[in-house]
Amino acid sequence: MNTAILEIIEQVRDERLTPDEAERRINALYHGDLGFADLDLQREARTAYPEVVYCAGKTREQALAIMTRMREHSLPVFATKASKAIADEAAAAFADTSYHELSQTLSIGSLYTEAEREGLVVVAAAGTSDLNVAWEAARTAQFFGSNVRMINDIGVAGIHRLFNRLDEIRAARVIIACAGMEGALAGVIAGLVSVPVIALPTSVGYGASFGGLSALLGMLTSCAPGISVVNINNGFGAGYQANLINHPAPALCAGMRQN
Repeated sequence: MNTAILEIIEQVRDERLTPDEAERRINALYHGDLGFADLDLQREARTAYPEVVYCAGKTREQALAIMTRMREHSLPVFATKASKAIADEAAAAFADTSYHELSQTLSIGSLYTEAEREGLVVVAAAGTSDLNVAWEAARTAQFFGSNVRMINDIGVAGIHRLFNRLDEIRAARVIIACAGMEGALAGVIAGLVSVPVIALPTSVGYGASFGGLSALLGMLTSCAPGISVVNINNGFGAGYQANLINHPAPALCAGMRQN
């Protein structure tokens, strides 16, 4: 049982706390109601990882209010689609803010130190035009506990470049293959390795690529086994899934085994 809840129950038992006040305190543990958002402050207790802030569509004030409430509850912050303006406000409020402008990812605090990260996730990007999405995947996997190696510009149009980096790719526990156009990179890599491949389609390409739909469908219909596919430009989803494969939360897994 959550230790904070257990303490509240003990206080009610000892008549140091009324049932109404106990209910209010328990609700406060689980909900961070800001009016425009109700934060899931106990997600880490359920899934081992805290809620992530999606900044697109939020004002600077809203994004900063969410991050502030999370830090008040000692939760590390990871945010995606964070503009430079949001990052500047976060950096002014929190000294441990880290911002990566190309991927538009922002972190405040950390779940794991560099020494605590495990395994290896390789993010293989077909070309430089895919790097914003690829780096979102890389930064996500790294924040949640994985060692990450970025390998860029190994698209199938110059397939010799892929073969030149094959030993590095094969060292990974899981590979994210990030590509636009026809999305062939994921299938090629999956036919050369013995670990899971997460296909990450991007919206890079000319008109008939339909904003990434061509890459998405190509990856979904690949004949190479061992591929899973995330949505177009969903670097966060790819990085999160890769980390779950590479670095499953040890404390949560241990608790499940004990139960």
